[in-house]
Amino acid sequence: MTTPAGLLLTPGAGANRDSPALVAVERALSDAEPPLPVRRVDFPYRLEGRRMPDRAPVAVAHLRAEATAWADELGVPTDRLLLGGRSYGGRMCSMAVAEGLPAAGLVLLSYPLHPPGRPEKLRVEHFGQIEVPTLFVSGDKDQFGTPDELAEHVAAIPGPVTTVTLSGAHDMRGAVRERAVAEAVAAWLAVL
Repeated sequence: MTTPAGLLLTPGAGANRDSPALVAVERALSDAEPPLPVRRVDFPYRLEGRRMPDRAPVAVAHLRAEATAWADELGVPTDRLLLGGRSYGGRMCSMAVAEGLPAAGLVLLSYPLHPPGRPEKLRVEHFGQIEVPTLFVSGDKDQFGTPDELAEHVAAIPGPVTTVTLSGAHDMRGAVRERAVAEAVAAWLAVL
């Protein structure tokens, strides 16, 4: 695999591009050796001041446009970019890749396997189309999917999968947890 040229990072549904978790990942990767450029982006609903997240077709089209524009700026094809994000943002990135957006890999932080308390409403139907290296970083008390549920469902992904389970819930808030998430991403990139 070729070295990734950058990471396009997206927020969860209730946050924006300046979410502390995303900023922590960007800082960790800018301090890595070699440093990896990170671009944090918002989804259309956030840019337009709306609270309700975009439906998947709108979000995926936006990701496609953002990835293409940034890849053009970097002078590389999109298959040199990593795509990822927290919760909703990571899910939309995984769907974009499953639908054919070329990428170097996926960085999925607190992936929402299902709504809290609704394990029958799985959000994994596209996993079988993900063939790129994929990192899942989740909390051991995540109400959107337990470590056991995650292990069961990521087995459907044909590409190489790495899972990292940290102490905490879905939000992974707080400087210590945000730093742990960022360190997990940096460690995965070092061996990618």
